[in-house]
Amino acid sequence: MTRTLFLIFSFSPLLIFMTSCGHTAKNQNDVDTIALEPCPVFVAENAMHHIEAQCALGPRVPGTKAWQQCGDSIVAWFTELGLDVSEQRTEVTLYDGSTLPCRNITARLNPDNRDRILLCTHWDSRPWADNDPDEQHHRQPVPAANDGASGVAVMLELARVLRQDSVVRTGIDFVCFDVEDAGTPQWFDGEVESDESTWCLGSRQWAMQAAQDGYQARFGILFDMVGGRGSTFSKEGYSMYYAQPVVDMLWHLAQQIGYGHYFPLRDGGTITDDHANVNQITRVPCIDIVPYHTDGPSSFGPTWHTLADTPENIDPNVLEAVGQSVLQLIYNDAK
Repeated sequence: MTRTLFLIFSFSPLLIFMTSCGHTAKNQNDVDTIALEPCPVFVAENAMHHIEAQCALGPRVPGTKAWQQCGDSIVAWFTELGLDVSEQRTEVTLYDGSTLPCRNITARLNPDNRDRILLCTHWDSRPWADNDPDEQHHRQPVPAANDGASGVAVMLELARVLRQDSVVRTGIDFVCFDVEDAGTPQWFDGEVESDESTWCLGSRQWAMQAAQDGYQARFGILFDMVGGRGSTFSKEGYSMYYAQPVVDMLWHLAQQIGYGHYFPLRDGGTITDDHANVNQITRVPCIDIVPYHTDGPSSFGPTWHTLADTPENIDPNVLEAVGQSVLQLIYNDAK
């Protein structure tokens, strides 16, 4: 999905914890621990069903029938969970000057609470499998099980769990960005003024409107490709620059509750992703949970922008690690 991995950041290993959590880190055998709040269970099978349902429609390329059906389904799923749903519909201009419709979907839990958290992902499919090992597939759309559907699925399961439990009264905004993945294809041989600017078009539209409306949230979390087999999630560079306390808290909680393998305490790359628009335009400190593969053809994993990005290559254990860790962060934050 995203873009070019272009930089490795190096940061101090010292953990900086979010002051809003109200917990003091304790030292036991030289290992920092955090008092864990009781937390419900994230059911990965439910998220898996949502991935399969999205992919069953076909690639959700903006403007297509599958895209329309999937957008309607996302609205219906969040509405059925009892959240307040709204949409931002607009058009965006692509790398070659053509336009696509854009449909950003927002679902709000506890809408009357001014104390808010932002959870976000993108839901569109890349129109071109331009990283596929078979060059004949480069102009075919990506099935986008991981690169699109997985983030939506994790957010839907989080919304279900949080809606059923009255403990968390914090306002939570679930935002599904559109037209994230229509950046300049590798096969394009024309000139583009700025390749980075051709990505994440929906989140840019959302962020500009949110800034104009005075939107505020204490922090945000972006889910990007959060189900691929073999995925682990390093600390992404922009996330560390804009929201290091959130990164450190989430990664440390993941270590404590048994998902340290998926959230290694190491720095990854810096990527152009939707959280960049959130950070730079709305000023909401937002982190990115995005895979960082240290071997293989891509740091984003072997199925990135290929026709192999299908439900068969999703690992429910990865979905669980991400969903449960974020759920623990939300419950700790609520106290």
